[in-house]
Parts: sequence; structure tokens; C-alpha cells
Amino acid sequence: MTAVINRTKTLLALTVSVALSGCAITESGSESAAKSTQNAGNAGNAAQSVKPFVMPKMATSGAKFQLPSYQQYQLANGLTVYLLQRDKVPLVTAELWMPVGAVNDSDAGIAMLTSQGLLLGTDKLSKAQLEQQVEQLGASLTARADKEATVIASQFQSKDITTMLALLADVAINPSFPAAEVVKARDRYVAQLAQQKESPRAVIGNYFDRLVYGNHPYGNAAAGNADELSQLDEFDLKLFHGSWYQPRGSALVISGDFANEKASQLVQGYFGGWDDRATPQAPDLAAAIAPANGAKVLLVDKPDARETTFMIGGIGVARDNPDYVGLMVVNTILGGRFTSWLNDELRVKAGLTYGARSRFAALSEHGSFYLSSFTASKNTKAAVDLALSTYQRLWQQGIDQATLDSAKAYVKGQFPPKYETAEQLAGLLGQSHLMGLSTKQPNRFSEQVDSLTLTEVQRLVAEHFPQQNLQFVLVGNAAEIAAIAGEYGEVTQVEINQSGFRF
Repeated sequence: MTAVINRTKTLLALTVSVALSGCAITESGSESAAKSTQNAGNAGNAAQSVKPFVMPKMATSGAKFQLPSYQQYQLANGLTVYLLQRDKVPLVTAELWMPVGAVNDSDAGIAMLTSQGLLLGTDKLSKAQLEQQVEQLGASLTARADKEATVIASQFQSKDITTMLALLADVAINPSFPAAEVVKARDRYVAQLAQQKESPRAVIGNYFDRLVYGNHPYGNAAAGNADELSQLDEFDLKLFHGSWYQPRGSALVISGDFANEKASQLVQGYFGGWDDRATPQAPDLAAAIAPANGAKVLLVDKPDARETTFMIGGIGVARDNPDYVGLMVVNTILGGRFTSWLNDELRVKAGLTYGARSRFAALSEHGSFYLSSFTASKNTKAAVDLALSTYQRLWQQGIDQATLDSAKAYVKGQFPPKYETAEQLAGLLGQSHLMGLSTKQPNRFSEQVDSLTLTEVQRLVAEHFPQQNLQFVLVGNAAEIAAIAGEYGEVTQVEINQSGFRF
């Protein structure tokens, strides 16, 4: 979830001009086909009428990405500052990345709720005054928290850099968390959590993380637990903020059309006085993940479900793993694009779903791997079995040179457009900072992709794709699919209307 102060027409017009000037649209993390619900009765006819997609020949080389030059330095309080100038359009993105997220939760969801509370007012400004200032400038100011990070972000016109950096610093350092506003925001968020569970695809990842990571901090769902959240008040948010929101380890990234000297002066003025206080004992994210001692199935019962949504996988890799880029290429073949093996088999050929995919979800110290899809309840076994047999092709059939070359060209072609805008570049620098990644890595991306050989692919498959003791999450009508779930491993059943994602 993201707390947002909406930008007005001025910034929207400028954003349109940026898009028209050639900025590419990046690929969404969710399947576009997930906008529809499959008509199971027509699945067979659809499979007969759809012709297999023939992959066109692709170029073996693509545009090489080069991260623009930037200035990096650290304030006395430990805050790292990145200044990246991009003068194509008079817009600036400023993002404050802090290493605090669901892994720090004392109450399930408090990191998320605290991020929402940042925009409820400061020691100087009420919520209404804050919103009015941002809207009058045609700017945006947002806050969000995920598993490992809290990000406060703003986009604005270059001429407004003084005002907007002041506001960003104010909400980060001096939020007031007014009691009445906190209660309204809390109750609204709790209601949203209940609404989310009406969409299995929106929540299945939280169940999967809990199954794979167990009691490790990575098992905490950023969304949280409605029962626990409903007990929180402004005191809890102030305590969490005071404990974890610190300049040390955080990064302020400013990207866009601005003057370095002026930006540095503003940063020192607004963020230099941010106190670096002691924090509680940080969670041990490097702690080992308990290995699975057998195939396990988490069956999440949604009695009114007409579909079964499923995820299958296990432990993956951390983001700094040197094999990460190679795994992106191999996963592209398995389930990372529309013409992938999984989508071709489950959607195009069998007509069992509108989308099937796979992904390495990498975090700073660990990661997971999963393949996922959804299908009509009556087709649950057929879809899961086909997904598993397609997955086994990695070991039984392997990957040929033509398929590898196609995937390499695709991955290289998709990479540069992800980092064309000031906002995208700010996100790259902020995430790299929190994950401890070298900012030289993006410049080596094409080289790493080009160097991947079939022999190396075989090693990657053998070392990093989980094959034994797979973990399954099935969300659907248990009355119809419980017996099927039992065929894949030891079953634990929970009700989807139970609060949170622990079991």
C-alpha cells in the first residue's frame, strides 16, 4: 500500500510530455492477463482455436546500458546523498530510502501503517495544510513500506526544489501522527486488508513467503495483520518511528533537473540536523533459513472461489548473488515473458489459464523462487501437473542454443528502458544502496548476459532452481481441491478470512 498526496494537472501535463519524448513504459510485475477471469467452460475450445506462437528471430545485440554519472557523499549524521543530474525536462525526483520495513515489525503491519501515517501531518503542518502545499505546486509526495525498506518519494518541477525538499524532510523527521487522523487511517487500512483477501492473486505471495521463510523476519508480510493493527494508536506509531527512522544507513537520492551546489546546500540545511540516535537490536536477516524437510502444501480455503490460484517453489538467491543476472535469463525462458515455456504450455496450448509465470524474488540476504498461475477449480490438478512437468524440462530436456540466444536478446532489450527516467534512476540508486549493491553492476549487465553459455546454464539450473521438497500454496475452494492438494505434500489448511498470513 502507498500513502499518496495526489499531484495536480501541472505535473500530469509535464509527465505526458516526458512520455511523448520517448520514455519507455516498463513492464508490470503482474500479468496483464490477470485483468480477466477465465471462462472454464470455453477452455477446451480456446485451446483448439489458438495457434502456437512462433518466436521471431531477434537481434543478438542490444543497446548497452550506462548509468549516468552522479555525485555521492555522506552527511555527518550518516545519511548518504546521491545527486544525479538529468536536464532533459524541468522535473526532479527526490526519494528517501530507509532500511526499515516488515522485517522490523513488532506488531504485524506497523511498518506499513507508520509509513501511511507520515503524511497525516507534521509538527508544523496539519494534514490539510501539507496536502494543500503539495497540490498547489502540482507535485506529488508519497510514502510506502515493503519487506525491507520504507521510501518517501516526491516528484516536482525544478523551480520548487526548495519547498519540496523541505516538505520531504519534515514528514520524514517530524511527523506528528495526530491521534484522530491515525485512527481514521488505521481503520481505513484494516478495511483494505479485508478487501485484499477477496483477490487471491493479491495475497498469495504473503502466504508463500510465510511457508518458505517460516519464522525468519522475511516471513513477515508487509501488509500486516488486521487484528493486531486495529489495536494500534498514535503512540505506537511514534514509538516505531523514533526507534527505526534514522539517517544512518539511509539514502537520499535526488535525480533530475537541478544544480548540484544548490541541492547540496538544501540537503545540508534540511537533513543535516536529523539526529542519529541508537536503534533497537536489528533483525538478523542473514540468519539461515530452515530447509524444507519435505514437500508442504498450504491450502487456503476460500469457499466462494471459482478458481484455484497457486504458487510453487522454494528458496532462491539473494540479490547480490553473482549468478543473479544469469538466473534472470534462464527464468525468462521458463516463465519470464509471454513466450515462456510455462505460459506457452498452460495458456497457449492447454487453455487452462490466462497467464503463467515464474520469478526469482531476491532480497538483500535471501530470496525465493516460485512459479505461479490460476485456473478454474475443476482444472486444478491438470494445471498444477502441467506446471510441474514444464518446470521439469529444465532438467530433463535442458535449454538449446537458439532458445538461450533468444532469451539473452530479450533480456538485454528490456533492461535499458527500465532506467530511462529520473524517477527510475532514483529507484535504482536507492535500492542499490539498501541492498549493498555496487552501482557499477548495471553497467556490466549486457556483458554478463552475453557471457552466459549453455554449460553455465546447466550449472545455474542445478544449483539454484529448487527441485526437491517443493512448497505449494493453493488458494481456492477447499471442498473441491483438498484431495488434490494432498497429492503434492503434507497439507496445512487455513481459512482466507483469518486475520493476517501466519499459520
